[in-house]
Amino acid sequence: MDLPEALRRRLEDFSRTVLFNQSGTQPCAEENDAQAGAVESPPPDVAVLQHYPALPDYYKFILVTVLILMTLIEAIRLFLGYAGNLQEKVPELAGFWLLSTLLQFPLILFQLFNEAILIQPLERGVHIVLSMFILTQALYGFLALRDMVRHTRRQFHLQQFD
Repeated sequence: MDLPEALRRRLEDFSRTVLFNQSGTQPCAEENDAQAGAVESPPPDVAVLQHYPALPDYYKFILVTVLILMTLIEAIRLFLGYAGNLQEKVPELAGFWLLSTLLQFPLILFQLFNEAILIQPLERGVHIVLSMFILTQALYGFLALRDMVRHTRRQFHLQQFD
């Protein structure tokens, strides 16, 4: 499933013109002579574009599936957390906590520690912050869930005596 050569060249030219600094200054002739023998390595963005097609098809499928799953899980988590917190519903809050700890956290760790592809510094930073947020949510969510269950249990026992 490689791209046709003409399309690949156009995409590379487009990415070079858009993504890289194209200042109007040209290096002087002395710098050109000194650099003529040096082999230039591709910039990191182009290296990523060249590295992704080299991945096996099953690995591409796994990466795309992880991203789609994370998007769906995040939407469900937001709904369950919102409903469980505002309406004090224990099952919704428990679902939020379980989705956070059992699905979202391992998926973000997979993306964070996946060294099979080149991970950009911004991507690594975002994944670190997101994993810290999810870890904090899991800890405080467990404490809130425990307190809510105790409170609901007390209310249930008080209603039986009325």
